[in-house]
Amino acid sequence: MVIILLENKPVSEILQSADAPYLNKLANDYALAANYHAITHPSLPNYIALTSGTTAGITDNCRPKDKGCRADVRSIADSVAESGRSWKMYAEGMPGPCQANDSGKYAVKHNPFMYYPSVTRDRASCAAHVVPFSQLDQDLGSAASLPNYVFITPDMCSDTHDCPVQTGDDWLAREAGKILDSPAFRTQNSLLVVTWDEGSNDNNQVVAVFAGPAAKQGYTSTNRYTHYSLLHTIEAAWGLQPLTGNDRDAPLMSDLLK
Repeated sequence: MVIILLENKPVSEILQSADAPYLNKLANDYALAANYHAITHPSLPNYIALTSGTTAGITDNCRPKDKGCRADVRSIADSVAESGRSWKMYAEGMPGPCQANDSGKYAVKHNPFMYYPSVTRDRASCAAHVVPFSQLDQDLGSAASLPNYVFITPDMCSDTHDCPVQTGDDWLAREAGKILDSPAFRTQNSLLVVTWDEGSNDNNQVVAVFAGPAAKQGYTSTNRYTHYSLLHTIEAAWGLQPLTGNDRDAPLMSDLLK
């Protein structure tokens, strides 16, 4: 399971856009959730919601060291680890493992696991799990070395936040292409999910695509889903208990899977 989360683009700027040919090819070839929505605004609460089933009271893009900006709740990382599975967060531009400060094009607000005390309180464990994106190429080398749960955030340019959609799509073509062609995807029933953290206005609709061996081909779902649905779908696939009522009550995205 690999999740790539991009930034701040409503569905109208991505789907059928000439600036996003690779993303649209994925959507056509695999499974598109055509009625998928973020939870709120701005960015950070959506990252927290997608990984813990709650915004944890966070309402802005605060930093982990700011007062009231810790998500002292269980996250999907806790559930995955307790189930005996492996996980990693790969952050592009992060200068070293487990970094809680912005650096260049790396924005910690796009790295949700740095907000969970259950992840950060053990520095050695954090450094082993929250790593620079540059480590992904090595981990893609074999099915055994790629963690079961992978969360990827591109930097502030590659994620379409500060740079054009075409820039992000070029990045996606390069990096998602590597993932889909890796041993973990060619030899296992793996899944790649590409989506955006938030859209615009109250609608907050974004693109979400399921790709890889576990995804249906040439399929479009019109069912209404949210980030909580994606979290619930991961939990259900692995027999994990939902983290909150939000994900427990969110509809499963099973129709996009084979």
